[in-house]
Parts: sequence; C-alpha cells; structure tokens
Amino acid sequence: MMKTRKGYTVYPLTVAQKFHFFYLDACVKKAVVNIGTSLTIETELDFDILRECILEAYNRSESMRLMFVKDKDGTWYQYVVDKAEPEIPFVDFSDKTMEEAEKTMREWTQIPMERQDSLMSRIVMIKMPDGFSGVYLLADHVIMDAQSLICFLRDIIEIYSHRVYDAVPYPKEMASYIEQLKKDLAYEAGSKAKERDEAYFHKLIESSEPIYNGIDGTKKLDLEREKTGNPNQRSAINVSDSVDSDLTVFHLEGEPTARLMDFCEKEHISLTCLLIMGLRTYFQKQNGNDDVSINTAIARRATLKEKRCGGTRIHSFPFRTIIPEDKTFMEGLREIRDLQNEMFRHANFDPVAYFAYRGRLYKNQPGQTYEPMALTYQPMTLKEKGLEKLGDIRYKTKWYPNGATSQAMYLTVMHRPEDNGLDFNFEHQVKAVSKEQLEFLYYYLCKIMFKGIENPGLSIGDIMKLV
Repeated sequence: MMKTRKGYTVYPLTVAQKFHFFYLDACVKKAVVNIGTSLTIETELDFDILRECILEAYNRSESMRLMFVKDKDGTWYQYVVDKAEPEIPFVDFSDKTMEEAEKTMREWTQIPMERQDSLMSRIVMIKMPDGFSGVYLLADHVIMDAQSLICFLRDIIEIYSHRVYDAVPYPKEMASYIEQLKKDLAYEAGSKAKERDEAYFHKLIESSEPIYNGIDGTKKLDLEREKTGNPNQRSAINVSDSVDSDLTVFHLEGEPTARLMDFCEKEHISLTCLLIMGLRTYFQKQNGNDDVSINTAIARRATLKEKRCGGTRIHSFPFRTIIPEDKTFMEGLREIRDLQNEMFRHANFDPVAYFAYRGRLYKNQPGQTYEPMALTYQPMTLKEKGLEKLGDIRYKTKWYPNGATSQAMYLTVMHRPEDNGLDFNFEHQVKAVSKEQLEFLYYYLCKIMFKGIENPGLSIGDIMKLV
C-alpha cells in the first residue's frame, strides 16, 4: 500500500472511479473515458484575464488537481497536488467554418490522456467562427462527471464575471474533494450503511430474474435462445464486436419541453421518472413484456458539499419495473418514483459488485445483459443562480463524442442553454444500434410521454395502442 507520492498523501480509488477503470481495461480505445465539451459566450472576452481565471478555478478545486499513480502491483491510487499550472493555449477558429472548428474539437476529444502523475484535464481558450468565444474542456471521467463539469465551468465564468463586471460577487468556495473521498472510503471499509445497502440490493436481485428487451423487439433474445439451446434464456448480448461509437442528437423544442416540465412539477414527479416511464413503455410495446430493465445513473450529490466537491460520483444501476398494461400511466409513474426514492437511499453501493452478484446468481455468460440501454438526465444547467446578473448574454454548450463506448446505447438528456429545450444525446456503438433505430425509438418515446401527460388516467395498454 502506498502512503505518499512526491510528499502528498495517496488514497485508494472510490467505487465510482473503479467503475471507469473497470470498462477502461476492457476497451481497446483508451479515449473511452474522455469527456469533451465547449462553452462559448456571445461576447468579446479578454483572454489574458480568462487565462488567470481558469488557473484560479483549477486551484480552487481539489478534484481538478487530482493525479494518479500506479504501484508495482498495478493498483491505481490518487493524490491531490497543491498547485496546478496547466498550459492554457488559445486557438482562433474565426477564419474557419463551424464544421471545421467542431471537427477539430472532436479530434481533441478522441486523444487518450497520459494517466500517471499528470493532470487529467486539458483546457483550450477558443474563438469561434460564429462570434462566440470561450473554452474547450477535455476531462477524464475518473476526475469528473457531468455535474462537476458544469460546476467547474460555472466557476470559471463567475470568477471572470467578478473580475470584469462590477455587480457580480466572487463565487463561493468549492467544497473539499478529499473530505468527501474520506467519507466514501469509510463507507467502503465495512460500515453498517454498506451492510444495509448490500442487503437491499441482494434482496432486489434475488426476487426474480429480469428479461432482456430489444430496441426493435425480441430478435436478439431469440438469437441467444437459439445459440444456447435454452428456450427460457432471459439475458442476451447486446453489444457489437466493435467499440466504435457515434453521437446522434435529437432536439425537442422549448415549448413541448416546458409542457413536460410543467406536468412533472404539478405531479411532483422528476423528469427522470417520466423519461424512464416513456422508455420502459416503448420496450414493453416492442417486446410484449411487462418486465423492463434499463440502466440508470444516480448522481449521489444530495448535500451542498457533494454538489460542490467535484470528482466523479455517479453510480449506475439497473432500474427494473414490472408494470402490467392495465395500470394507468400515472400509476406507473408513481411506482417508478417510489422505487427511485428507495434506490437513492442505497445508492452508495458498488455497481460492479451488483453486476457481479447478479451474474453469478443467474449464471450469465460474459457480455450477457438484461438492459438494452442506459439513461442519464442532467438537470443542472449553467443558467442557475449567479449568471442572470450578466443580463441576456447568450451562450452555447456542446458535447463532443470520444469515438468509443463499451455500451450499445447510452442516452444523456440535457437542457439546451438557448431555449431550455431538451437535447437527447444518444451515444451508440455504430455496429450495435443504427441511426434509423434511434429515430424510431425517439419518435415513439416522445409520442408516449406526451400522450401520457395529456391522459395520465389512461391505461398503459391504451397508450401503446394510441401511439
């Protein structure tokens, strides 16, 4: 066990970090853990001041100063350095087209990062062809998830705004990453809470075996049953032999998005619940099963300290519901909400341990799964408190695909800055799921959700007939 590195205390990885290392090891393309994003603002920026603000944001955030080291047994550890001095280049794209600029940033996102003893992020100041300026940020998933990414970018803007505009106060301190890390490690070391969470999930897994639902029906499961000679086979392989991925994005306009959000607010249901309800109803319609599982991500950022400590805190678990067609849309939503609240309480449990236990119990072969896809909804936007003082300065965010995914299909739903409409970002293995299949899924998902919020008292069976 390492104790220190270059005079800094070293710590083991958390479960959330190990999860990324887990699929990183299995993936030939090491850029699979890269998150690339740009944030640009429609205003002239002073890039010298911006560079100072970026450095300040790095040094306010422990998680942005995280480094990793591997011991001679091949085990990874982490430590936080006192000061970060990343190079912050400036790239002027103003004489290029938008397509050329975005192609370059996509290429940056597909370059794997050096992991040993180096900062796990890169930042470039950019000036875009459309008159917007800002930053491109590349970060490794082991130090950052979507929420901490938004938190960090917002910190940069707030520090900059404080320097440049009189009315904007200096942002509040970030929370300590190390402090949260120690809490996570104490939980892992055999706490009562961990025992309770393990008991909860084991009971859930043991209740009965789930069943695989395909994006276009039972083809993959039928194939698996033929291959194994087991007519009762319930798991299937849904990934392809290639990790090459693409990003397919669908845009829902601001007005229909507002209808979904208003319904959620009125009924005290989160948008995640509505998305899960829409997706599971789609799979129920396509496969004829009342029993549907999809993977869902849980952010584990309930407290203010967790929200502001950076790092990666996402745990992803299968979310399984068995909702018969004669139940109403609203009953289905409430059932999802209750199960979600229950799972939140136990979400510190190790997802890798969850999958391992389930795999052993139901004798799954490597690659066999019950979940055709994973879902993340990202409620956090840069629009929140603090930035309205900048008046109506327009800004844009964009995500760049890293070109690889270990999952067949991963849907991230987030709000667009321009009109608060929703973007449905499907990252998918090119050989596992086609754009046409995704278009079909997205079309029906929207039809189901809107039909459901307009007629929450209708049965699920009726909604499936009407769409």
